[in-house]
Amino acid sequence: MWTFITDFFTYETTKSVVVKSWTIGIINRVVQLLIITYFIGWVFVHEKAYQIRDTAIESSVMTKVKGFGLYNNRVMDVAEYVTPSQSEMKYKCTHDNNCTRFLNKPGGNGLPTGRCVHFNDTLNTCEIRGWCPAEIDYIKTHPMMEVENFTIFIKNSIRFPLFNFTKGNFLPTITPQYIKACNFDHENNTYCPIFRVGDVIRYAHQNFTTLAQKGGVIGIKIGWMCDLDQSEDECNPSYSFTRLDAMSEKNSVSPGYNFRYAKYYKMDNGTDYRTLLKAYAIRFDVLVNGNAGKFNMIPTLINMVAAFTSVGVGTVLCDIILLNFLKGAEQYKAKKFEEVSDTQIENSLSSNGLYRSREFIGVEKQSNDSGAFSIGQYG
Repeated sequence: MWTFITDFFTYETTKSVVVKSWTIGIINRVVQLLIITYFIGWVFVHEKAYQIRDTAIESSVMTKVKGFGLYNNRVMDVAEYVTPSQSEMKYKCTHDNNCTRFLNKPGGNGLPTGRCVHFNDTLNTCEIRGWCPAEIDYIKTHPMMEVENFTIFIKNSIRFPLFNFTKGNFLPTITPQYIKACNFDHENNTYCPIFRVGDVIRYAHQNFTTLAQKGGVIGIKIGWMCDLDQSEDECNPSYSFTRLDAMSEKNSVSPGYNFRYAKYYKMDNGTDYRTLLKAYAIRFDVLVNGNAGKFNMIPTLINMVAAFTSVGVGTVLCDIILLNFLKGAEQYKAKKFEEVSDTQIENSLSSNGLYRSREFIGVEKQSNDSGAFSIGQYG
């Protein structure tokens, strides 16, 4: 227990040992060079760690679709495309008690009334309140192929609140004539806000004919990565495209994307009618992300301190090699580590005559060396 106590109340201080070894010297400089290169090349130049960054981007997106198509010998425009049958055997019945179990349960083609009614000479069925005839969901449909040439107009504006910086995806030099004539592409018209549907699907690595059969969801990603230490003209959007419902391609249940909508009208006799449409559609989701950075002294100082501190990692690695793997490791250990006790200090001072006479008073005399002191004697 006493040994534990004495070992606990000890203090370790750094002792500098100069090792003149080509091997350990080269390793030390190489490790330091790699650490410095990492901080300069990656942390400061590539990641711009000297900047304060704003990732809370605020954005608004407005879109317009234009195009005309032909479906069932009828011309369709923007106003028309931008937006189990009742005789199933489970509804067969003989009296009302067979139908009450369907009350307050969703499904089918309407609201069950709980009544068993005559359907034909051989069948009674549970009555529902809904539109007649019931939806026919197995008719083979053909996609409107003109959709491939439709265009999507995307107007996007963003703001970085930390820097009160705002910008949009329109260049200052853009003109109405340019918008009417251009279509976006990655090479010649990077900043054109008009996107052809067929091109977007191709950029997302999809086949239009296959996608149009069952529908799908395509993501249009707009990225704003802005360095505000440079000119505002350098802060421009980048576009990427992907299919967001890629898993539905592999599913046999509810593949693709579809929705239903209806158009209502009233006949002269007061009867309400509707046309129910089930649309297999290509849905476009516009996703905006980004961040902006600008020079700030606080992150600069923090990363500079981290860089200088990390250079010391080379010393740790060299010590491990020096004290464990190089020839003469034991001699290096003897030079690097030394234990000094109070008894040794007292004996050393006594042998030097510092406590031989009461007429001498031991005082500490500060030297000009930083972090060091000398002991002098005055009578």
